[in-house]
This record gives sequence, structure tokens and C-alpha cells, in this order.
Amino acid sequence: MRPRILVVEDEPAIADTIHYALSTEGYDPVWCATGQAALDAARDDGIALVILDVGLPDINGFELFKRLAPLMSAPVIFLTARTDEVDRIVGLELGADDYVSKPFSPRELTARVRTILRRAARGAPATEQAGPLVVDDERRSIRYFGVALELSRYEYRVLKLLASRPGRVYSRDEILQQAWDDPDSSFDRTVDAHIKLIRAKLKSVKPDIEAIRTHRGDGYSLREDW
Repeated sequence: MRPRILVVEDEPAIADTIHYALSTEGYDPVWCATGQAALDAARDDGIALVILDVGLPDINGFELFKRLAPLMSAPVIFLTARTDEVDRIVGLELGADDYVSKPFSPRELTARVRTILRRAARGAPATEQAGPLVVDDERRSIRYFGVALELSRYEYRVLKLLASRPGRVYSRDEILQQAWDDPDSSFDRTVDAHIKLIRAKLKSVKPDIEAIRTHRGDGYSLREDW
């Protein structure tokens, strides 16, 4: 079967371009012009990836992304006419897999779709457990003592990294290199700030447990002696 791609775009001309480009590359595009139609279509377990326009007539694309997350585990590419870096960062921080600005090259878009699907196909197991932490990589979610944590994109990546090897000390530079898209443009204090936010969210569930340990001068680790 051809991978089914959900295209959420309210401009028919752009939707037609995407539909044609995906079809010629061997995909099965499904077009929705509104957020509500996308929510209905998302209940189809066969969706392999979503191309989501931010500027929809009935709902903001970022809000739609949040509503789609509990319904499906497919990766998402944001599509938007906005060029503001803040909008791009917001989309990626929410957990989107990529971000394409209009006008765009249909060939580039299909190449990104192909890359993301290839990466997803060879991805890690759906879930991994480290003590009371359960990482669901397909849904990009982490549960702590059964409670789903509301994590930004990089908070998720950092906590997932620590949970992959409890007790192992990761230096700030290692965390940057493995969790950030552009580690060379970030700083050690960026890691510290994210660790602080993650700790606060963990403590909101279990205030009496110190899940992440600081190793002064060395870095951070997830406790292993639960």
C-alpha cells in the first residue's frame, strides 16, 4: 500500500500542487481544507504523515496540532506563509518534525516527507521504560508514575536521552549534541534552563523524588535507584 499523507491546507491551488507532487512520488494524499475535517480524518489509523498549514480558516494550526496529538502518532510537517522565526520555533517546540515556508518547492517538500518517513521506519521501539518513566517515541510523549508530562520538543529530547541510560552522566555538551538541532549555536546554560523546567514538571507529579541528579562540573543523570 502507498503511504497515506494527510494534507491540511485551505488554499485549493496549493493543495492541488501538493496532491500532484505526492501522488507522482508514490504517496496517497488525503486533502482536508479545515481543521475539523482533519480531526475526522485523523481517526484513520493508516495516516503515515501530516502536512499541516498553520493558517486555517476555522482553527490555528498550532492548536490543531495539539488536538491531533492524542489521536495519532504520525509525524507532522508545518506549512505556512509566515516567515517570522518565532512562528517556526513555536512549531518545532510543540514537537513538529519539520517546517516549510511558502512559497516552497514541491520537490523539496516531497524530499522532506521521504526523509521523515524513512527516519520513522528505522526508529527506536515504540516504548522504553526507565523506572517509573515510560517513553513513547511514536507519540513523542513521556509518562511519569502514569502521568503524561507536558514537554516542549527539547525537554522531551533531553529527558528521553537521560532515560535511555539511567545512572549514566551526560555532560552539557553531550546533551546539546544529541538533543539540539543546531548545538553549535546554543550554550551550556540552555541545557541548565531545560533541566530546571523538566525537574519542575517531574516534581509536580512526585515532589519528594529527585529524579534528575546534578554532577557538578560533569553534567546530569537520571537516577537508577528507584
